[in-house]
Amino acid sequence: MISIETAMVLAAGLGTRIRALDPDTPKPLIPVAGKPLIDYALSSLRASGVKRAVVNVHHRADQLEAHLRTIDAPEVLISDERNALLETGGGILKALPLIGTEPFFCTNTDAILAGGSLLGGDVLREAWSDDCDALLLMVPPAAVSGYAGAGDFSIASDGTIADPDQGDPLVYTGLQILRPSLFAGVEVAPMSTRVFWKKARAAGRMRGVVFDGAWMHVGDPDGHRSAELRLAELADQR
Repeated sequence: MISIETAMVLAAGLGTRIRALDPDTPKPLIPVAGKPLIDYALSSLRASGVKRAVVNVHHRADQLEAHLRTIDAPEVLISDERNALLETGGGILKALPLIGTEPFFCTNTDAILAGGSLLGGDVLREAWSDDCDALLLMVPPAAVSGYAGAGDFSIASDGTIADPDQGDPLVYTGLQILRPSLFAGVEVAPMSTRVFWKKARAAGRMRGVVFDGAWMHVGDPDGHRSAELRLAELADQR
């Protein structure tokens, strides 16, 4: 199992759909069951061996940085996007000097993984191989709350990513492992991570693995409510 010590935590988004809950708080700091969203990601990454988390900031960046200064572990490094929001792919490009040259976790902050036989990061670490440039953690739609789609991808028999209609549809959780060389030679500019997925997929180096627990998407007030109910159910099952 590969050891991964660095993670990119995507926390710069505007979070417009969830502002009805609290317009003065950035989405990564919205509490779910009494805990800020971003802390779920950071604590899970720490438990999977991450020692450094690179966090990009834009919307209400001062608030987010103040909270991150209270985190003891992992060590938090800030990638500042106050001057220009770069989207997910552009945010990774800007942060690469802080990320380094080894494979790294990348995660959104608007989702919670719980109840699996292994942590999501450990599932990815077990499945990572030399023929991967991008490895996505996915769940079946039945394991999802706060998400209305039918699925994002499926997994082909050889483990590579396929379209959702080519197999059992699966939902991307927002957690993945990426190889820094996938981003080589691209200038920093606003762009989606999908630009780099397309490159990895064309080379047969984009793969997926399934998480056997629950995935809670906390992108709006309904998703927030569903996540709190699901976490309460999981706590009762312990």
